[in-house]
Amino acid sequence: MPELPEVETTLRGLAPHLTGRTVNDVIIRNPALRWPVPAKLPELLRGQTIRRLRRRAKYLLVEFDRGTLILHLGMSGSLRILPHATAPEKHDHFDLLLDDGRALRLRDPRRFGAVLWHEGDVARHPLLASLGPEPLEKNFDGDYLYAATRKRKTAIKLVIMDNHVVVGVGNIYANEALFRAGIRPQLAAGKLSRERCLLLVKAIREVLRAAIRKGGSSLRDYVDSDGNAGYFQQHYFVYGRSGQPCKHCDTPIKQIRQGQRSSFYCPTCQK
Repeated sequence: MPELPEVETTLRGLAPHLTGRTVNDVIIRNPALRWPVPAKLPELLRGQTIRRLRRRAKYLLVEFDRGTLILHLGMSGSLRILPHATAPEKHDHFDLLLDDGRALRLRDPRRFGAVLWHEGDVARHPLLASLGPEPLEKNFDGDYLYAATRKRKTAIKLVIMDNHVVVGVGNIYANEALFRAGIRPQLAAGKLSRERCLLLVKAIREVLRAAIRKGGSSLRDYVDSDGNAGYFQQHYFVYGRSGQPCKHCDTPIKQIRQGQRSSFYCPTCQK
C-alpha cells in the first residue's frame, strides 16, 4: 500500500502540472471504488480551476474554488499525467481532462482507492476530521508523543501506526523508525521515557524524509506520477530482513506478528 512518502512523492510530482490548470471534463469509467465516485463530478468540475494540491495523511487534496477533490490510492493505485488521447487500460477508472491537452488518470487494479468531493472546510470531512498530527510538522514532537503514550499498555509500534495519534507512519516506516530509535516494537508505549519519545519522533522524521528523498518504497504496483518505482527499500535496516544479520551488530533480525502485521527488530540494538 502506498504510504505517506509515496503519496508525498506523488503530490510533488503532480503539483507543477496541475496547479492553475482548468478542468475541461471528467471521465468516470468505473465508479465502484472503495466508495462510489460521485456521479455529479463532471458537472461540478467542468470549468473549475485547480488552485492548490496538498496532502493530509495519505489523502491527496485537489483544491478548487468551490470545493476539494479527495483522492486516495488505496492498496495499489497510482496517478499519472498523460495526453488526453492515451487509450485507457483495464484498470484506468477515472480521468480529469485538463485544458492543456493532458489528463490526470487514476489507475487502481484493486479498486480500494477513492475519488470523493467535499464542499466547505475539507478538514471536517469524516475521513479527515479525527486524524492526528502530521509527523513532519511541529505539533508532532517528543512532548506530544510522551503525553499520548502515558498509561498505555499497547505496543509502541501499534501506537505510532494509529492515525488518531499520528498520521502516515505505516508498517515499513514504523519498523525502520523503531530500529533507529533503539526501541523494540513490542514495548508498552507507556514505558517510554520522555527522552526516548524525543528519540522516536526524531527517528520517524528521519525515516520519512529519507524515504521521500528516495521516492518511497517499491511496493508491488506502486509507481510515482512519472511511472518510477521508489528505492527506499534498498536502505531497509530491519523490514523484511528476518534471519539476516543486523547491519550494526550482526545479530540475526527477528520477526514477530503484531496487529496482523509483521514486525522486524534487532534483539541486541533495540531494547
